[in-house]
Amino acid sequence: MVKVLDKGFVNIVDAMGSDLNVVNAARVSFGKRKDEMGTGDEKLVRYLWRHEHTSPFRHATVQFHLKAPIFVLRQWMKHQVGCAWNEISGRYVKFDYEFYEPSNWREQHESNKQGSKGSVEDQDGASAIYSQVLSQQYEAYEALLQLGVCKEQARMVMPLAMYSECYWTASLQAVMHFLRLRMDHHSQWEIQQFARAVKGLVEDRFPVSLDLVPLPEDPE
Repeated sequence: MVKVLDKGFVNIVDAMGSDLNVVNAARVSFGKRKDEMGTGDEKLVRYLWRHEHTSPFRHATVQFHLKAPIFVLRQWMKHQVGCAWNEISGRYVKFDYEFYEPSNWREQHESNKQGSKGSVEDQDGASAIYSQVLSQQYEAYEALLQLGVCKEQARMVMPLAMYSECYWTASLQAVMHFLRLRMDHHSQWEIQQFARAVKGLVEDRFPVSLDLVPLPEDPE
């Protein structure tokens, strides 16, 4: 298990396959099969990915258990091809007071309308406003429940900062695609941290494939 942000985590529940599965899925076109990876097989994996012959990468899968803020999950769940998602339901369970509390409040980027940079000057002021709103929203949630309002409606007052838990099962291709997009510095910082955690968990099992999705260099 890898801890991420202040209260989140990513953990591998199960996995099927290795780089060799990618190789054998590709070599079946010629009626061939390998029992061990060789130098030629590593070259084949690199060739397949770089030339977008990606179907062999769908024959290996990884199942993750993760906990992340809802605003992170809403970005993450846009990755649907080759993926399966199941999430904890606020219709069945009462949510705990678990919200993401940023260690740094960033400024809006001038040219990148969806991006951020640096830090705002009044960190304490931003944290005070944020904490007050979270407390008010959770108090409203509990008050609605005490009035007898059903959980599926009471949850509507909960913020995007709330943590949720999911199972995410994805093909190796889907994992690599997620990493390529979400480790990039143009992605929101919070989801970058989860992407790096995912890479750290899977690269030992798929070292050749994951080497094709390197960590981006630090921006200048």
